[in-house]
Amino acid sequence: MTIQNLYNLFQECQSISTDTRKITPDTMFFALKGENFNGNSFAKTALELGALYCIIDEKEYLINDNCILVDDVLKALQELANYHRKQLNTPIIALTGSNGKTTTKELINAVLSTQFKTVATKGNLNNHIGVPLTLLSLSKDVEIGIVEMGANHHKEIEFLCQIALPDYGLITNFGKAHLEGFGSIEGVIKAKSELYEHLKQHNKTIFVNLDDPVQVKQVANYAKVITFGTSSPNTVLELKSTQPLLSFEYQNTTVNSHLTGAYNFNNICAAIAIGDYFKVSPEHIKKAIENYVPTNNRSQILHKHSNTIILDAYNANPTSMLAALENFKQSNSDQKIVFLGDMFELGKDAAIEHQNIVNYIEEHITADVNLVGSNFFKTKTTKPFVKKFETFETLKEHLINQKFEDKLILIKGSRGMALERVLEIL
Repeated sequence: MTIQNLYNLFQECQSISTDTRKITPDTMFFALKGENFNGNSFAKTALELGALYCIIDEKEYLINDNCILVDDVLKALQELANYHRKQLNTPIIALTGSNGKTTTKELINAVLSTQFKTVATKGNLNNHIGVPLTLLSLSKDVEIGIVEMGANHHKEIEFLCQIALPDYGLITNFGKAHLEGFGSIEGVIKAKSELYEHLKQHNKTIFVNLDDPVQVKQVANYAKVITFGTSSPNTVLELKSTQPLLSFEYQNTTVNSHLTGAYNFNNICAAIAIGDYFKVSPEHIKKAIENYVPTNNRSQILHKHSNTIILDAYNANPTSMLAALENFKQSNSDQKIVFLGDMFELGKDAAIEHQNIVNYIEEHITADVNLVGSNFFKTKTTKPFVKKFETFETLKEHLINQKFEDKLILIKGSRGMALERVLEIL
């Protein structure tokens, strides 16, 4: 099966799926394999549910002519996505970074979709499977594609760029995320900058936060750069307030967002800079930013009874956790509670990074602090307002009979901690 022949079959289909639970009529089903499953075994089910073709890589599952045998299903998916991308004239904006990728992607999409037909990565499907699926969802009438790229090892961003062939790129920041795979912050910078290197090699455009000296150093003297930030000659915004939500001045008008934390201001600036570059009107940009409401446990402001809750429990690493605490410290409430869950994928640095968070809390935070997880449980604490719980169950037992009224509450932790469960107790 040549890639051209596979592409011809793809054009007969209405959609792509790797999950039989999401099969719709005339879908092309890719029978991917995982550690605990073999997608080939679902080929018959996929056809019965309405799939037009099933892409498989094991002969024993050849049921009929609608089963297409390839050498490797994952590789076929990636090659098909790259081939499809080459048939399109659609400009692709790629973004990566340690923190804020998904929020920034959603903001960019919100701004650009006011004047263009756009398609953006759904959720955080930003890996070697998610990026191809995003590309294959682009129809020829899509005017701009926005592709989020995630990685936890070197060369992953480079590989995703080879598939997506982006025309524009943005790195949100470099932080202490996935240190287990990258080895160090220097490793993070090198790995994420694979996006910059790809864009430079192909003479494409880079959007850079001029307030971030590390990013400025990475782009060096490259000519095709659009800058933004408080010191940028291109797109400048003035931050007015971070409490409780971000408010800023843009084009002589005040914009009030639904996002919290100064760290999200950079994400907003990036979206505005890209909107400005693509000549989205200031009125549309303002409306898009003000209408964007974060979801899925990312920088959400919730009101539960008399309490105000900052829910940022989708993910966490040392950089994002310190940023959240710094923002929380600046709030003027005198009734504060903090719930922090373990940070994952830190490898050999896990103990010291969790201790660093505790040290920061004891020196800078005035609040009742609850630390949850085995890593935080092993830290050394000296202040009575810092309480440690090895498991969520022990935290739940501690809180179950407590009442919370008129509190400002921060909830932050890695995805595996599922710390949004605190809401059920509150």
